[in-house]
Amino acid sequence: MKVRFWGVRGSIPAPGPDTNRYGGNTSCVSVAADGARPIVLDMGTGLMHLGVSLMATEFGRGQGRAAVLLSHAHWDHIQGFPFFPPVFVDGNAFSIYGAGRSPSMLEGILEGQMNPHFSPIYTLKNLGAHIELHAVEPGVPFDIDGVRVIAQSNPHGSTTALAFRLECGGRSLVYAPDVGYPAGGPSEAVLALYRGADLLIHDCTYTPEDRAERLDRGFSSYEDAAGAAIRAGARHLVMFHYDQDYADDDVDALRDRCRAWLDAHGGRDIALTAAAEGLELDV
Repeated sequence: MKVRFWGVRGSIPAPGPDTNRYGGNTSCVSVAADGARPIVLDMGTGLMHLGVSLMATEFGRGQGRAAVLLSHAHWDHIQGFPFFPPVFVDGNAFSIYGAGRSPSMLEGILEGQMNPHFSPIYTLKNLGAHIELHAVEPGVPFDIDGVRVIAQSNPHGSTTALAFRLECGGRSLVYAPDVGYPAGGPSEAVLALYRGADLLIHDCTYTPEDRAERLDRGFSSYEDAAGAAIRAGARHLVMFHYDQDYADDDVDALRDRCRAWLDAHGGRDIALTAAAEGLELDV
């Protein structure tokens, strides 16, 4: 699997000269696996740039198919959708998998974003592409063109967010954005989802000091992310979903402190990367 990052910020976009190196767009990651349609993890503002790239392929000719795994429907995970060029092209098809008791519940959330008070598109029905919605049941695996996918719910403030595990060709990728663990850390079900992951993309919004002041927001510090990686035996931890107020130099410091924490707590063998827009990783 080849992973590319299109947006790595949390909460709101943070463009500007102080965020040029890591980027200011919100959550969006693409996964390319042999024989499978593109898989998109979340639809933050980075989705727009992914869409421009896809328009140079079969998606520009109305022959594209892709799957989207939606962790939850906070703005920074769906705001790119109305600005995603391939959804306006007749013939393209998208399967969107997200939380909810039924596909109609997920449809209502996305339809609400298109409300004319918020968007000139007015309704999902004005999109040219075919949109198919699926409600994800935590713990129940499903298949996308030979990629095995399973999800679990993580606590995220007053709500929850899905974490996804993708497996293909004997390799595994876990995507775990927007998680505020309780004092005991991840649940056993979530640890099982993370266990032995070749790549763990994990919420790393805060320093421990900032998280202590913002416990009710439902995000992780680098200690939370590193601790989860160690307990699960992940091979490579990727920091992700940085606070919008953190400049590039702050993210550098976050990475260095995370590396030191891993080394001091039994995680010396875990590789560490700070996600940045445009970064590509092979799994």
